[in-house]
Amino acid sequence: MQPEPFRDIAHVGSVELFTPVPERTRDFFVDLMAMKEVHRQGDSIYVHAWDDYESYTVKITGRDRAGVGRTFLRAASPQALRRRVEAIEAAGLGSGWSEDEFGLGPVFLFADPDGHDMGVYYETERYVAPDEHRPSLKNQASRFPGRGANIRRLDHVNYLAADVAAAGEFMTGVLGARPTERIVNDDGSPAAVWFSVCNKSYDLVYTSDWLGARGRLHHAAFATDTREDILRAADVFLEAGIHIETGPHKHAIQQTFFLYVWEPGGNRIELCNAGARLILAPDWEVVTWTQAERAKGQAWGLKTIETFHTHGTPVIE
Repeated sequence: MQPEPFRDIAHVGSVELFTPVPERTRDFFVDLMAMKEVHRQGDSIYVHAWDDYESYTVKITGRDRAGVGRTFLRAASPQALRRRVEAIEAAGLGSGWSEDEFGLGPVFLFADPDGHDMGVYYETERYVAPDEHRPSLKNQASRFPGRGANIRRLDHVNYLAADVAAAGEFMTGVLGARPTERIVNDDGSPAAVWFSVCNKSYDLVYTSDWLGARGRLHHAAFATDTREDILRAADVFLEAGIHIETGPHKHAIQQTFFLYVWEPGGNRIELCNAGARLILAPDWEVVTWTQAERAKGQAWGLKTIETFHTHGTPVIE
């Protein structure tokens, strides 16, 4: 059964990444992921994926350590925004309104139970391509870049959490997301849960932090049109000296074709393609994977490498 407030959140709008080398992280997204720099403000650089209808896709912020900053969620309507704000406040996790976010109207700031910063909003500034990037087809945001990974949009964010169960209760009970797949430990506790806020198979993920730490990032993921874009990106990253952690390959969970790399600041970045897989059933039953099933590896037999379980940002020595 899906939660009653399902679809009050329309989609994940953008994500902020902390990095100790903001200019190098900017070059990674612009030169290799084929995004465009659209704005600078304070110690932040804003970059835009070619078919994102909103004004930016990633906010790159200079910090002493890598990690995830604020994730921005767009509400489906002003009424949906009010409902989610009321639910967040009732949960005691809100921290008030901000009108200082580039490209966004009023944003209600809050944190999940694990300490990951988030913001929910409705009013947004739509991207208008400058003449040199104006598309031939008026139903896309910008001209197809034809270089690097050709990233089309932000796909999902995977958080590390000390308490996956508590994060899951927040996702369903407060934000109205629905779980689509999960990994369950032998003792019955959740090791990871994938949540959807729309018809995509997943938008937000919580994975158990092996250190028991709070507020860390596992990875941010970006969607390509085709698997071939990811295969070409692997060659692009190889030539650029970017650390390729694992893949290209296909996940068993969610069946996503993937490539994982570490951007220069240290954050894990996934390039992903889920094909045409959508969750259309209104009464979708959560798919559960056991520890034994996960030990078999990925869809085509690739074993999950050790750093996939141990690396998170900020790095804890």
